[in-house]
Amino acid sequence: MVAYDRLAQGGVDMYVSFDNFRVGQVQAEALLGALEQEGTAGDGQIVMINGSPTDPNAGDFKAGAHEIFEGQVEIGQEFDTPDWSPDEANSQMEGAITSLGLDEIVGVYSANDGMAAGIISALRSAGVSVDDLPPVTGQDAELHGIQRIVSGEQYMTVYKAIRPEAEIAAAMAVSLATGDDLEAGEHSVTEVEDADGEKVDSVLLDPVAVTVDDIADTVVSDGFYTIEQICTDDYADFDFCKEAL
Repeated sequence: MVAYDRLAQGGVDMYVSFDNFRVGQVQAEALLGALEQEGTAGDGQIVMINGSPTDPNAGDFKAGAHEIFEGQVEIGQEFDTPDWSPDEANSQMEGAITSLGLDEIVGVYSANDGMAAGIISALRSAGVSVDDLPPVTGQDAELHGIQRIVSGEQYMTVYKAIRPEAEIAAAMAVSLATGDDLEAGEHSVTEVEDADGEKVDSVLLDPVAVTVDDIADTVVSDGFYTIEQICTDDYADFDFCKEAL
């Protein structure tokens, strides 16, 4: 049995995913970089809105982010979000705004793009203009997330290319069926421990941070989205689309 993207429990022979701990690190590094660029790293607090507490990947994202944030920025409020719900993230952000005050919030760690939409909606409803939004992270390179990056509402997302993950999953299936050694190409094979303490041969791919400066060289060049899909009428007047169209 090959576990794809999430480490299933019970009888898994091989596992392929992205390095989920590294995903959290990449998000946190990007957010700290944005705060440093804006000169707000030491001026206020960030809000952390993590993924579902029942999703093992979410725990890894959270742990990776915390490792980077430790000693670098103050976390004013932190939430775990049931079912990765954008509506729940919206409510959590509203609560953080009430508790901390808008002027105190210099950045928001959002574990994925869907929740980032709810977070940004809460900030906008509180009267924050697009130009004054604090940097907000994301993940999954959803089309609407990429469009929010184009418009300046969302700072970044994490891109996890589908093709190499699928190719390695296929190679794992062939290896298990034939008994041959796994051909993972340039990717190294490591071991991950499952919930039962068993070691599972694994390939963990590297996630990629995407800001507006990286869109063309990542999701567009890989054929994940076309310029036309991104630069619809609502986004055509933003700089990225003006240059790309």
